[in-house]
Amino acid sequence: MHGRKIDSLALDNYQRAARVVLANHLVTRTYPDRIALPLIRRWATELREDLAELFGYRLEVTETTARVFPIIDRLDAGKPARTPADRLFDRRRYAYLALSLAALGRAGDQTTLSELADQVAAYAGRVEGLELSTDRAADRDAFVDAVGWLTHRGALTLADGDAGGWASDPEAGEALYDIDRPVVFALFRPPRALQHLHSVRGLLAEEGSAATTPTSTAAELARRVRRNLVERPVVYLEDLAPSERPLLGQDRIIADVELFTGLRAERRAEGVALIDISGRLSDIRFPSTGTLAQVGLLLAGEIADRVLDLDNPLEQRPSVADSGGALAAHLDSAIPESTVFAPLADLRLLDDALTSEDSPADPDADEEEPLEVTYPLIETTWVRETVQALADRYGATFAAQWQADVPGLTTEVVALLERLRLVHAIEDGLLVLPALARYRGAVVTVRTKRTEELFVTAADTYGSDRTGTEGN
Repeated sequence: MHGRKIDSLALDNYQRAARVVLANHLVTRTYPDRIALPLIRRWATELREDLAELFGYRLEVTETTARVFPIIDRLDAGKPARTPADRLFDRRRYAYLALSLAALGRAGDQTTLSELADQVAAYAGRVEGLELSTDRAADRDAFVDAVGWLTHRGALTLADGDAGGWASDPEAGEALYDIDRPVVFALFRPPRALQHLHSVRGLLAEEGSAATTPTSTAAELARRVRRNLVERPVVYLEDLAPSERPLLGQDRIIADVELFTGLRAERRAEGVALIDISGRLSDIRFPSTGTLAQVGLLLAGEIADRVLDLDNPLEQRPSVADSGGALAAHLDSAIPESTVFAPLADLRLLDDALTSEDSPADPDADEEEPLEVTYPLIETTWVRETVQALADRYGATFAAQWQADVPGLTTEVVALLERLRLVHAIEDGLLVLPALARYRGAVVTVRTKRTEELFVTAADTYGSDRTGTEGN
């Protein structure tokens, strides 16, 4: 590993490059900022070799892009694509994004927003259940969000006009974009040809990889554990296959990730979390400013106090396995079989014939022995009442939209804590996960002169917990 050979004066610079490339699987001349690509290019050789050795990832670096090709071990709903305004992508936006990339791959050096919309509309008309009608404001807004995602990453650069004007009135507004073809090419690099896919599971790991088989070597198992450490905010023992769990406690594996990333591992009996005080590997800073983060921290403290109330013990519930099976079924149910996969049926049948005698092992075959773990259950009613109490006490300091919508605030705050893997939402409440204990004893200070800094806690000294990259 190169981290052990790099001079101590340069090690911090190398670790910053490592965090950037792990947090942003695509880096361009402008994304995530203008210093990221030169930083990665400086350390390209060392990063390429360490990413392959530690995680099994492949790194391609050119003059204009750096692209990491990760190995995805399981589906994760916690890293969605987001609009520039931080709204989550829905199915329609994902579809428009994919079709926009297809259209840009065949375009020249420039395109107008209306031309791109017409091409995407033509593609959408061939897909069952999908349509882009520029007469509908909702369709235009979704399409502009997809274009904004591409613009933010440098695939498109606004040369003239205004996308918002077109979205408001396509007859009066227009926008002209320069197309960065290397970025477009780097963005759309699927690990499988479409005709070879029978399920979204075909995108997981490398087919036939020993990393998911009972005969996995120690090195392959170690890579999978390291991938979990950098892709998840917290890795609990129950997340891992039985053969992987002993490796989570090995000092060498943890030390390798700490040295590569420059982060500190917080180790507990239940698992390990990388603590990112730099903010360069996190898509969520926590603790942080903003109503959602502040209320999330307050709620975490209240939950911790409730769990520790020995006079009123909470019901214990078994853990909920997170193998991704339900999410895979949900995604597979949306595949437009008749208009996308049916034309490839002959190729798929041929592929079946060629691979039926050498099918890879079930990715979940080694995960059939879940740990028998139970967690405290916080009832939904208690959560709602607690957030309402926090709103009654501190509501005047909340963002205006949340002052008038405490139920919506509750939903978003719970979603935030779940993304951070501090709780797990079930039908009748929240299962409290062990990592939440690090935020117990939160102390609130309200400053009247600087209202943007309303909540200061002892947990601030830890910086932010790490979570994975969006829409990779």
